[in-house]
Amino acid sequence: MQLKLTRPICFFDLETTGTNVAKDRIVEIAILKVFPNGNKESRTWLVNPEMEIPAQVVAIHGISNEKVANEPTFKQLSKEIYKMIKDSDLGGYNSDRFDIPLLAEEMLRAEIDFDMKNTVSVDVQTIFHKMEKRTLEAAYKFYCDKNLIDAHSAEADTLATYEVLLSQLDRYPELENNIKKLSEFTTRKQSVDFAGFIVLDEDGEEIFSFGKHKGKKVHAVLENEPGYFGWILNADFPLYTKKVLTQIKLSKLNNKLG
Repeated sequence: MQLKLTRPICFFDLETTGTNVAKDRIVEIAILKVFPNGNKESRTWLVNPEMEIPAQVVAIHGISNEKVANEPTFKQLSKEIYKMIKDSDLGGYNSDRFDIPLLAEEMLRAEIDFDMKNTVSVDVQTIFHKMEKRTLEAAYKFYCDKNLIDAHSAEADTLATYEVLLSQLDRYPELENNIKKLSEFTTRKQSVDFAGFIVLDEDGEEIFSFGKHKGKKVHAVLENEPGYFGWILNADFPLYTKKVLTQIKLSKLNNKLG
């Protein structure tokens, strides 16, 4: 099975300092770029996270503070990484809930205007969980009949994720070999920001999914309680959530002026 592509797709995996999207940093990133003609390009970077990697995290992925001490920072690598992915859709394993949100945070910190408006994503973990409900190692064994060597190595996990998706397309005829359709299948909810603080209601309008304004339309809250916008911007929310909220506010303002 070959992926039917109308544009490139970048499968990627991150190893990080932890699991807090707003606070943790990337220590390794691997990207496998697959082109519509079947060609592939892969890159792996070690990254100095500019913060301590906790011992319990080092025990998982094996990337120590000493190993990345002399590596470039994400900001130094950001333009090169962005150049590789900017024309592509994205694919990964648990990528919609973790890798893409954290990558977006790193890009925005590096002052790169990362945006998913014209990009779709395929989360291979969601296909797997909807079909079989297992881990990546089990998925690799189940679909590819191979043992995943060097699990939690970004490069090994990235290649395994790509191979699993190809095998899933072979196994499930009901899965359409179309990146947009696969993206729709792997979408857990209609989230406007990655973190799920802003989602779409049944009418396709942005609403808050948390706190005292849960279920209320974002534009109505911003209009009736202007201070709420400032509170979110100054609180410990992901940068991408703040970016999306600002876009909604500006869009409503422009509509009024128009």
